[in-house]
Amino acid sequence: MSAPIPSETVSPILTPDQLVAVQHRRYATKKYDPSRTIAPELWAALEETLVYSPSSTGIQPWRFLVVSKETRQKLLPASGHNQQIVSDASHLVVFLARRELTAADAERHVANFISIRHMEGQVAQNLRERQLGFMSGLPADFDAFQYSAFQVYIALGNLLTSAALLGLDSTPIGGFSPAAYDEILGLNGTPYRSVVLATVGYHAADDANAKAEKVRFPKDQLIQYV
Repeated sequence: MSAPIPSETVSPILTPDQLVAVQHRRYATKKYDPSRTIAPELWAALEETLVYSPSSTGIQPWRFLVVSKETRQKLLPASGHNQQIVSDASHLVVFLARRELTAADAERHVANFISIRHMEGQVAQNLRERQLGFMSGLPADFDAFQYSAFQVYIALGNLLTSAALLGLDSTPIGGFSPAAYDEILGLNGTPYRSVVLATVGYHAADDANAKAEKVRFPKDQLIQYV
């Protein structure tokens, strides 16, 4: 992948109309063309969007499993009503969230932050104290998995939008058996649990949803200025 472009040099790549057109084009694909595979350079770009997805405090409490075609066959019985798209799409991503968050997770994040930003001395110490203070100050009823799962959905949205920008089709999938997926993927006993899925690829020519009109409430019912 090319080096990141400094933010001060970035200018709009899409016009407002083009951006809205991409949002109108994106839809939950119900039937994929199994003969079409995403080119490696396009998939590499989507992996970058997952890596650079934002998370609360930047702690990145997730993992993303890109599942092979062979393993997908084992997952089919646990894939709810979306079995065929799990098999036929070019790629399947299983989004995982941390079961727990501890001071060790915060320390790992801080160490990575300090290394990348080349921080030293008191500046680095202040960052460490803030992050560890956040972790130690969590309420007694804090649900680490729920917190992490909320962050995972940010990454999911980022992937779906990025796929649409590249002219690819995608489907978010919540109707599967996380427990069965965890068993098949060997996640039991690990720090991570499955939360949601996404398939990415190219829709089939006869996918009924491809040309269906978008169903959304009017903007004035959804957006308010206060």
